[in-house]
Amino acid sequence: MSQRKGGFTLPGESGYEALTLKMAEKWGADVIRDSDGTELSDDIIHAGYGIYSTICVIREHNAWAKQNPDKLQQTFLCTNPAVAVPCGDAEGSACRLTVRLLADFFEEQFRINDSAAAMKYWQVYDRTDNRLADAADWTYDPAEGTVTVQNAVCWHKYTVSFLAYRIWEEISMYNHTTNHWDKEHLMQIDPRYPETREYLLGWMRDWCERHPDTTVVRFTSLFYNFVWIWGSDERCRSLFTDWGSYDFTVSDRALDEFAQKYGYSMTAEDFVNQGKRHVTHMPGDAHKADWMRFINDFVISFGKQLVDIVHEYGKKAYVFYDDSWVGLEPYNGRFSEFGFDGLIKCVFSGYEARLCAGVDVPVHELRLHPYLFPVGLGGAPTFMEGGDPTTDAKQYWNHVRRALLRSKIDRIGLGGYLHLTQDFPDFCDYIEQVSDEFRMIHDFHEQGRPYTIKTRVAVLHYWGSLRSWTLSGHFHETWQHDLIHINEALSGLPVEVSFLSFEDVKNGKLADVDVVINAGYAGSAWSGGDVWKDDEIVEKLTEWVYKGGTFIGVNEPSAVEGYDTYFRMAHVLGVDEDTGARICHGKWSFEAADPDGLVPAGASLAVKENRYLTDGDTRVLLAEKDQPVLTVRDFGKGKGIYMASFQVNDENTRLLYQLIRWAGGEGVTGLYMTDNLYTECAYYPGSRKLVVINNSGEQQTTVVETEYGTWQVTLCAYDTVFVNL
Repeated sequence: MSQRKGGFTLPGESGYEALTLKMAEKWGADVIRDSDGTELSDDIIHAGYGIYSTICVIREHNAWAKQNPDKLQQTFLCTNPAVAVPCGDAEGSACRLTVRLLADFFEEQFRINDSAAAMKYWQVYDRTDNRLADAADWTYDPAEGTVTVQNAVCWHKYTVSFLAYRIWEEISMYNHTTNHWDKEHLMQIDPRYPETREYLLGWMRDWCERHPDTTVVRFTSLFYNFVWIWGSDERCRSLFTDWGSYDFTVSDRALDEFAQKYGYSMTAEDFVNQGKRHVTHMPGDAHKADWMRFINDFVISFGKQLVDIVHEYGKKAYVFYDDSWVGLEPYNGRFSEFGFDGLIKCVFSGYEARLCAGVDVPVHELRLHPYLFPVGLGGAPTFMEGGDPTTDAKQYWNHVRRALLRSKIDRIGLGGYLHLTQDFPDFCDYIEQVSDEFRMIHDFHEQGRPYTIKTRVAVLHYWGSLRSWTLSGHFHETWQHDLIHINEALSGLPVEVSFLSFEDVKNGKLADVDVVINAGYAGSAWSGGDVWKDDEIVEKLTEWVYKGGTFIGVNEPSAVEGYDTYFRMAHVLGVDEDTGARICHGKWSFEAADPDGLVPAGASLAVKENRYLTDGDTRVLLAEKDQPVLTVRDFGKGKGIYMASFQVNDENTRLLYQLIRWAGGEGVTGLYMTDNLYTECAYYPGSRKLVVINNSGEQQTTVVETEYGTWQVTLCAYDTVFVNL
């Protein structure tokens, strides 16, 4: 493969000009960017490459922030429950409880907002009887930073919810502590305030004036970071993290403006939710939906003003879809209103690549891992002694590559400190190979879409298309959810995939799909929770399956209490879960058998206890400890398929693909399907190119049946082979 150029963004570094230009040539870069903590010298800027300049709109303004400390971003914090005990030794003594507000929190991250405007939103709750305490029953001591509850009920638990300024921007805080930086903590300012917006509009124009050579302004997201609350104790430093949360968008001003617009007031409890918070993994409510719309309206409105300024200066505007991305919502149908020219997504996995590829924006770019830092996100060494960045890169690319075969991405790149690569020449050689592979695959997409099977798949969960491909976090942060494993497996399969909400089911969207997957634990957004109490949803799905559709349920699909079965779709699946009510009932006996050849060798699903067959018509394909883990059942012209769990690996990915093909009447094998499950392929009819990949760390040989004959391919570990048909 001859080396070509383009579609690659290189992280340059002042002081390493020769290295920067050498690696730009080696990797075929057409763009050089700066990174958090690096700068580009004039020699780099004027070397004939496109220039990305990274800005973080809300965290590069410490001087202004110090002059306007009441314009910092905020959040609601909720203290840990404290038990009220008698004040004295005498029986029946009155109880009084004093709580230090920041005792549980990292004090370098937060400062109490005790202004009158903020304190009207503070709440004290008796959590034992779930009762809001009257404001007259508690007092605040600003000198001590404590709240005292007078006349507390003895032996009851109490919490205090209060507004706090965030005084250390979280990504800067992470980078600072990870890299042991010895420099000033960066603060984040809130554009909700008119004074902040006026300042930022002037700053944006001034920035464009001072960077005439920048071709693309790379917004490190926009205004509001995903929630990341750190604790005071290093044994539990990360108290709460949710990449889809809106907790860091709140302020006393935003709350006031919301009340004016929507006619009711949000409360602290709407955010802290008994201390559980309204995590993305759980179904939302009407108040949360209103708040999300409220924030999205603002982020689009002010974000567009900044993008327009960038365009006035003849530059393009790309946005990095990580860090402070809350409110962008690329799948809510309004993303194009920003006017962004490109979207950049950092990726560890295939589903993240698909998330990026599906957004309505002209240019889609992936920032690959590993990041050029001494250590990775988990703290393990990367570009330092003990690290193996080449193996890391191969494994990350292995996951991302299969998704790139399915959907077109326009650019890839890296970020971080380029000089760290000097001691790892094998890494540099491998990235050269990756960049060439990417350009080849991109060119195939340019000549037409890849081949897909006819069977269309939809993933059904509470958020629907709004959370297409994601569970609001990276894979390593959401690995315990079956659905993220399903998404990752689907990301590289030759299958058309969509994401449906339960409202979509009621609005006729089932007519456009052949297979519906509902995967998650009971009560989660991914299973559905109380949404399954809507009889119309059950009726629509039951009718759809009876007329020929296939419903695949994983873990606790359609689970909700209060009905004759725990799984509301048990009559289709033929499997239910005994939550204790059927402990005395008889159980259907079975023998596991796979007459249809659906289960590939090595496929294995983890057992979940207390699953039972509802009748004798359900066939068990896999079982463990007398528990069914994979079943199929005919229902009218359609089918119900149940999997007790799903963990992505080569064997289980092939299992899912064969189940989908079989459900759609296409058989477990067919054209453009490798016979070796450790390999996969993609075919591009427009150019008659076949791409075969090895997903394993060992050499593999595979056979592919095509319209133009049978092809046998041998691949080295993690290899990619291109075949002209």
